[in-house]
Amino acid sequence: MGETNGIGSPLGLGGETDVRWKKPPDPETTMEAFTTSTAIVTLAEMGDKTQLLAILLATRFHRPVLIMLGILLATIANHFLATLVGTQAAALLNADWFRYLIALSFLVMAVWALIPDRLDDAAQTLAPYGVLLTTIIAFFWVEMGDKTQIATIALGARFQDLWFVTAGTTIGMMLANAPAIFLGHRLLAFLPLRTIRAIAAGLFLAMGIGVLWSPM
Repeated sequence: MGETNGIGSPLGLGGETDVRWKKPPDPETTMEAFTTSTAIVTLAEMGDKTQLLAILLATRFHRPVLIMLGILLATIANHFLATLVGTQAAALLNADWFRYLIALSFLVMAVWALIPDRLDDAAQTLAPYGVLLTTIIAFFWVEMGDKTQIATIALGARFQDLWFVTAGTTIGMMLANAPAIFLGHRLLAFLPLRTIRAIAAGLFLAMGIGVLWSPM
C-alpha cells in the first residue's frame, strides 16, 4: 500500500489537503458559520414560497406539531445535502475563480432576496399521504432550487463547515416558519416584508463583498 503521510485520507487527495481536513475546528469560525447561516436563512425565508407553503399546510391540516416536525425533517435532509455540495465543492475547487463564483452567488442572492415570491400552483396540490409525509415531501420538493437552498450551498462553500451551517440554516428555517404555522396569513399582514427583504439583501451583499475581500 502507498504512503498516506500519516493521515490516511480516504479521498487520496495528498498531504496538504489531508492536513486541512485534519485541522481542529476553530470555535470562533464555527460560531460565525452558525450565527450567519441562522440570520441569513431566517430573513431570506420571510415571504418565501416555502413559508407560503407552511401557511398553506397549516390552513389545510390544522396539525401544527406534525407540520413543524415534517418541515424540520425535510429541512435537515435538504440543507444537509446542500451544505455537503457547498463544502465538497470548496474543498475540491479551492481556487481564486471559485472564490469569485461564490462571491457572485451571494451578490445574485442579494438581488433575488428583493423579489417577492409566490407559491407555484403545482405545490398547492397536496398529495393524500397523511400530514407528516405530505409535509416532508411537499416542503423538500418546493425547497429544491429555492433561494434558501442556494444560499445554503453558498454558505457551505464559504465556511466549509458541514454541521454548523446545516444546523444554522435549519434553525433559521424553523424560526421563520414556526410563526407562519401558528399565525398563518396574519403573520404576513403584520410583517414589513419589504424591509425584511432589504435587510436580507444587505446581508447577502455583505457576504459577497466579504468573500471577495478575504480568501476562503
